[in-house]
Amino acid sequence: MNKIKQEYLEKIQDQQKKLNSILHEVGVIEAQKHGLLHKFAGINQEVEDFKNQLESEYGAIKVNVEDGTYVEVNKEELENV
Repeated sequence: MNKIKQEYLEKIQDQQKKLNSILHEVGVIEAQKHGLLHKFAGINQEVEDFKNQLESEYGAIKVNVEDGTYVEVNKEELENV
């Protein structure tokens, strides 16, 4: 049976080990990304729910997040923002 030189085999094995390690890291990062996207979607839902709560109390408004002041707007203007 024919064989490549031991040093070549070791180089191939080392390269494969590095590739597998990187693929594992990519998998971990993708899993973290997936989790963060779920958190992001959850917070977006909280924002929408709170907007509805504010609208039921104050009507259609646009809030200045710096100082809490608001101005009344018609709903069509809010949908375009």
